Amino acid sequence: MEVKIGVQYAPRELVLESNQSPAEVETAVTDAIENGDKGVLNLVDEKGRRVIVPVAKIAYVEIAESSPRPVGFSTAR
Repeated sequence: MEVKIGVQYAPRELVLESNQSPAEVETAVTDAIENGDKGVLNLVDEKGRRVIVPVAKIAYVEIAESSPRPVGFSTAR
C-alpha cells in the first residue's frame, strides 16, 4: 500500500510503501492527530524503515493501494 504525506513548507511529499493495511495506517494517523500538536506520526515502510513526522507539520495524508508499475516497452497499436 502506498502512503503519501504532505509536510508543511516541504517542496515535495513523503511517499512510502507499507505492508500495513489501510485501516492500520488510518488508525495511526488518527491517533497521532488526537494527541495534539506535540504528537508524532510513526509509520514503518515495507523494508522496515521507520518514518516519523511531527503532527504539527502534516498538511495531508493520502492512503492508496499500490498500483503495479509497468516494466519494459509496449507496442500498442
